[in-house]
Amino acid sequence: MSKGPVSQFIEKHYLHFNSASLVDAAKAYEQQLANGAKMMVSMAGAMSTAEIGKIFAEIIRKDKVQIISCTGANLEEDIMNLVAHSHYERVPNYRDLTPEDEWALLERGLNRVTDTCIPEHEAFRRLQKHIYKLWKDADDNGERYFPHEFMYKMLLSGVLEEYYEIDLKDSWMYAAAEKNLPIIVPGWEDSTMGNIFASYVIKGDLKASTMKSGIEYMVYLSDWYPKNSAKGIGFFQIGGGIAGDFPICVVPMLYQDMEMHDIPFWSYFCQISDSTTSYGSYSGAVPNEKITWGKLDIKTPKFIIESDATIVAPLIFAYLLDL
Repeated sequence: MSKGPVSQFIEKHYLHFNSASLVDAAKAYEQQLANGAKMMVSMAGAMSTAEIGKIFAEIIRKDKVQIISCTGANLEEDIMNLVAHSHYERVPNYRDLTPEDEWALLERGLNRVTDTCIPEHEAFRRLQKHIYKLWKDADDNGERYFPHEFMYKMLLSGVLEEYYEIDLKDSWMYAAAEKNLPIIVPGWEDSTMGNIFASYVIKGDLKASTMKSGIEYMVYLSDWYPKNSAKGIGFFQIGGGIAGDFPICVVPMLYQDMEMHDIPFWSYFCQISDSTTSYGSYSGAVPNEKITWGKLDIKTPKFIIESDATIVAPLIFAYLLDL
């Protein structure tokens, strides 16, 4: 399929510096898929609240990603946007807010993420009663699931349909649920739903063991990676932090700790980050540092795009979709 106007525009004008890296990374991502490799996309930050689902859902539907790693916030905030979009408020002058202004938002039940406020009642609490029922049923039946599996069950059950406020095709979580796409959610406890789950454990309503753990996510990934790496697995990282560092470590863990010396390195690496190169920072580390940790090979195609992921990721995804 020939490239569309967005792709043609970036190929014509994005010729140097970070813009050139964007094009190079997009073309290499495309080549990976053409070669039969699979791709992991990791998402940190607040990409779901930034409505990345408008294009990422199509990436999922078109099989441009085979596994996702994301923070607990990204897991839940896509669904929150699905059911409470009209109640969100944008604050374009967020840099000018005083502490008093911030307190006023809190009193209105609005939790700010940069220029966007998530409505607590319509978003968090609307999901809480439905997800709690799934947690409780599993708890009572002695069943255990991963955080994303509970979310998939909730989405596919149809209980949220009455609340939908955006086009369902713009929800990346729904697209992932339909495909039962593998998702890794390291540190899920550090999320609103994680905090809510913990509150039920504290009150004695649920057992902590009903929710499968981060260690079990790594165990799952350690099984998935060897089974899917025959033609390579690429790593496309949006932001930094645990969403990226946790899953990329499966390779050195299998090689060094499990002594599986035939495990291939990640076959592609790209990171979109506005974290400057700095001392001791994972997010600010250049890709070559990952060679010393046994994550990437000398010959692994490596790209770093130092820019705002809400600008860069949609353009790369548009290129992959021939838009």
